[in-house]
Amino acid sequence: LKATILLSFGCGVPSYPPLVTRVVGGENARPYSWPWQVSLQYYANGKWSHTCGGTLIATNWVMTAAHCISSTLTYKVLIGKYDLAATEAGSVAVSPSKIIVHRNWNSNNVANGYDIALIKLSQHVTLSDKIQLACLPAAQSILSSNTPCYVTGWGRLQTNGPLPDKLQQGRLLVVNYATCSSASWWGTTVKSTMVCAGGDGVISSCSGDSGGPLNCQRADGTWEVHGIVSFGSSISCNYYHKPSVFTRVSAYNTFYTKNYVYFIYNNFPIPIRGIVDSSLQTNCGSAGR
Repeated sequence: LKATILLSFGCGVPSYPPLVTRVVGGENARPYSWPWQVSLQYYANGKWSHTCGGTLIATNWVMTAAHCISSTLTYKVLIGKYDLAATEAGSVAVSPSKIIVHRNWNSNNVANGYDIALIKLSQHVTLSDKIQLACLPAAQSILSSNTPCYVTGWGRLQTNGPLPDKLQQGRLLVVNYATCSSASWWGTTVKSTMVCAGGDGVISSCSGDSGGPLNCQRADGTWEVHGIVSFGSSISCNYYHKPSVFTRVSAYNTFYTKNYVYFIYNNFPIPIRGIVDSSLQTNCGSAGR
């Protein structure tokens, strides 16, 4: 039955296609048009609060940023959500059974890279029109400059602004590594294992978007998640020539293939082995929770 469900839905093709536009600034996404987007929430002071985004990559695995994870917090994952303030049919809340961060992650040095983590869910979720898997890019694939992609999440609407209830999307153009690592942009802060997008001073990821996906469309219409929101400028979320910086998913295939789990990668289940548990303190940086 599970194999039938996976073949039925595949990955990267939403039942409700995103309304992609050239709009300047972020906008409400079409409900359930990014069905692999999840909300990572933590429990404190008697309530659950959104802290980061994430991407559903298998029916029991979520990919997020390492800086979203703290060993001192209790988490749950909301899947199939659009409006965090509403009760929505078809959405589910699942607790993690294991959280794995990259062994080279250093919470005191976000710019070093390795800002990636996997969350194993305590149960499999059932795929539906509102819950679907993300496609991931081929190993070491690099996006060309000016590729239009969409960052999605429930992050702040502007620097120090409010957190939205409804899922937001923002169109960002990819900035190639040569430009992004130049002195007038991010300089040596950016590594080749990262993706830069934006930098026009108008639209960017912001606090609360961390861990969420950078969604880019293939020529055949399928969406792939090429990036994980990692960090941005400490001056403001949309600072000119300081584009949003993402962990480049295609740089971390070995992180997946060294752990014993199964997820859909290029539409095929492949094993992941060598699970490493890691305790660390959250370092949210400028694009944190």
